[in-house]
Amino acid sequence: MKPRTLARSTTLAATPDAVWAVIGDFGALAEWHPYLPPSTLEEGGDPEVPGAVRVFAVDGKAVARERLLARDAAARSYSYTLLDPVALPVHDYVATLAVRPHPDGAEVTWSAVYRSADDVVSEVEALFGDGTYGTGLAALRARLTSSR
Repeated sequence: MKPRTLARSTTLAATPDAVWAVIGDFGALAEWHPYLPPSTLEEGGDPEVPGAVRVFAVDGKAVARERLLARDAAARSYSYTLLDPVALPVHDYVATLAVRPHPDGAEVTWSAVYRSADDVVSEVEALFGDGTYGTGLAALRARLTSSR
């Protein structure tokens, strides 16, 4: 299994603080991402404290669990890892969602490092890169554009 990277980004005509206000809550991803089911935090976890686990559920059944590894509100970023196996054989998956100042407003980058075999890279790119990350960033752009 080789180390891999994956990243998607978008530039928004909004301040970094305005973008962070929408995406900075680890426990509220489904509030702005159209394709993710609502999540809850396990055992009263705090979405600002590393170690919190968010659980996505469909019809009461957990479909994914992710642990917050780091959160830096001043730097407007957080990182998390997948706890349960997903549909694809990826290992050591750590994703980061970050907002940085940009001359046109703010740049949002959703990236990951992980390990996988060569034959699943295109599936990972489609599922996480284009699906989860791309769809989420497009929804964020639509939300922040329509609120102006």
